[in-house]
Amino acid sequence: MILLITCALGVHADDSIKVSASDLKALIERVERLERKDSLSQEMGTAVYSQESKVESQKSKVESQESKDNSRKSKVERRGRFTIGGYGEITAKHCFYSNNYLRYGKNPEKYAGDHYGEFDLPHVVINMGYDFGYGWSMGTEIEFEHGGTESAIEIEEEEGGEYEGEIERGGEVALEQFWLQKKFNRYAILRAGMQVIPVGGLNAHHESTEYFGVYRNEGEFTIIPSTWHEVALTFMGSSPKGWHYQVMFLPGLDSDRFNRKNWVKPGAGSPYEFKLANVFAGAARVDYTGVKGLRLSLSGYCGNSFRNTLSKSNSELDASTYKDVKGTVSIGSFDFAYNDYGLIIRGSATYGHLSDAAAITQYNIAMRKGSVSSKQWVASDALAAGVEIGYDFLSLSNNAKVNRHKLYLFGRYDYYDSMFRYDNKPTDMYSWCGRHRAAVGINYFPIKQVGVKAEFSY
Repeated sequence: MILLITCALGVHADDSIKVSASDLKALIERVERLERKDSLSQEMGTAVYSQESKVESQKSKVESQESKDNSRKSKVERRGRFTIGGYGEITAKHCFYSNNYLRYGKNPEKYAGDHYGEFDLPHVVINMGYDFGYGWSMGTEIEFEHGGTESAIEIEEEEGGEYEGEIERGGEVALEQFWLQKKFNRYAILRAGMQVIPVGGLNAHHESTEYFGVYRNEGEFTIIPSTWHEVALTFMGSSPKGWHYQVMFLPGLDSDRFNRKNWVKPGAGSPYEFKLANVFAGAARVDYTGVKGLRLSLSGYCGNSFRNTLSKSNSELDASTYKDVKGTVSIGSFDFAYNDYGLIIRGSATYGHLSDAAAITQYNIAMRKGSVSSKQWVASDALAAGVEIGYDFLSLSNNAKVNRHKLYLFGRYDYYDSMFRYDNKPTDMYSWCGRHRAAVGINYFPIKQVGVKAEFSY
């Protein structure tokens, strides 16, 4: 009211309108009555407005924080949609024994003084992923083993200018993973495609910074596929209390390619342009990480393997002999890891059983000459167990700069036997398949992702 009066007086000041003292006094009294009348409502209104102002202020802060979070999340999503990574190994070794396959045969003294060396790139892996949003994502992994392959067509001048194909480098290139995934929540994730079968400690943790040795652990690497990858359907998830699980449906192994040295390992994958699925299998894994620095894991596989092939033996599946043969492969494994206070301990134990091993041996030996079968005896049971312990001696230093580096001294022991038990063989001619291996060495990590390793093994 005072502002309005002032404005009115200001507007009409130039007109020299005269206002008497009594009129002005009456106007002021009226204004005072109106102010007293509105005083209470103004105070209540002020209190309500003050409360509303606080609510609006708090709401504004929340909205501002949400806006910042959404902006940050949007930036993260934009940056994190495409990912690329990988790992690789560069190795050199010298072996104080012969590389002749007959070195443990009838005349081992013939090869007693032999030795040989190798330089190699065992695994170089590139993996890529893409997050489509709404829980959908995909992943790929391409592996170059032993440097990949090189071949070329050349004109041989010393052979009359003939065109000749040559292999420049022997190796392998494989698409190890290609999958599509839908994440509903942390408890339920569905994945389909080529993926790693996480049976055993090595398949689940096969990157070179996850074991001390220069090469992958010999036991599991010998008797079961590694890195084992198949086209599969997987349901997996995890809980806030440290439990993680995977359940998988996949095609079975191929018993045609089982052999004495590697048990069922060669039966994974396929020598053909597709993976045969005449029989099926299941795999599962459970990990517990609820204790700081500790991981405990159980994994297993079960599936039939007989008749999962295009080939047939010369007996053409004699109904009376092979009618009930299934070749069920059962594998159970326990592995663990502890990493704290500068100490790392890792270990695993894997046991496998093959039903109808004697019948499968008989069937494989009778395979045609051009078949994919190795035509060898195969065991009914195989096993592998190993443990490694390493300590970071740089963790004893109080120098923060030194503590950023890691220097582990480690020891490892393995026992494995690809012919632990076998049927219908009168002599113990496969005792060489049971092996003990001991190793000592160092791992130096100048940064977390780079390791320099050296070991001596017997």
